[in-house]
Amino acid sequence: MALSQLALQRPALVRCLVTMIRAPTQLAVSSRVPRLLPNTCHPNITACFRLYATKKSKAKAPKGQTAKVNINSLLVEDIISLEEVKEEMAAVLSTLKDDFSRNLSIRTSPGALDHVVVSTADGKFPLNQLGQISMKSPQLIMVNMTSYPEATAAAARALQESSMKLNPEVDGSVIRVPIPKVTRDHRENLAKLAKQFSNKAKESLRRVRSSAVAQVKKAKDTVSEDTLRLVEKQIDQMAEGFAADMDKQLATKTKELLG
Repeated sequence: MALSQLALQRPALVRCLVTMIRAPTQLAVSSRVPRLLPNTCHPNITACFRLYATKKSKAKAPKGQTAKVNINSLLVEDIISLEEVKEEMAAVLSTLKDDFSRNLSIRTSPGALDHVVVSTADGKFPLNQLGQISMKSPQLIMVNMTSYPEATAAAARALQESSMKLNPEVDGSVIRVPIPKVTRDHRENLAKLAKQFSNKAKESLRRVRSSAVAQVKKAKDTVSEDTLRLVEKQIDQMAEGFAADMDKQLATKTKELLG
């Protein structure tokens, strides 16, 4: 009798077992689990949720990219002024651009001499503030120093010492500046000089970065390590950004010089 009753209940038992086997998988992906099963906690279900949360928490930036940090400078102004650090780095980049403009010109025009710096008894001045520069021919530039004749010798010396390989000729208060033919060797030498200027700028940039990081580390006794790491990472990102700009400036200048 008992066997016959068990046989009659077999289909119901099978359905129950199937439901129990399938339940962990179905419940693990359902957002309605807490409402459906308020008083149960199957170990397999817990493991599934834990695994999902771990994967989400370890999400990283795409391969080859660094997670960006963007700190509000006002929140860390007691540690360091990020705006001042940015200004110092920007000043290094600006100096590099000026070096490129003043010392690496191959243009045969009066403007090529504008930024030649002349040292006088009254200080240093751009050549175009001391004399009148004019183009007499594609191969000759004239500098009239009549308004500042006492600086004629200093101006000629500045022209000779510039990176443009000039041999000025002084005639009274007038300086004749023959423009040398732009050879391939001269272009390549200017490109090498551009690389030197870029390396010098990057050294200055590294000094600004190191000084800023050193200042941040001084706050280690009053600020959490996590905060200090984030600020340092922000400074590193700023330095990397300006270094990338310097590389672009060098690439553009090199292309211009080599033609």
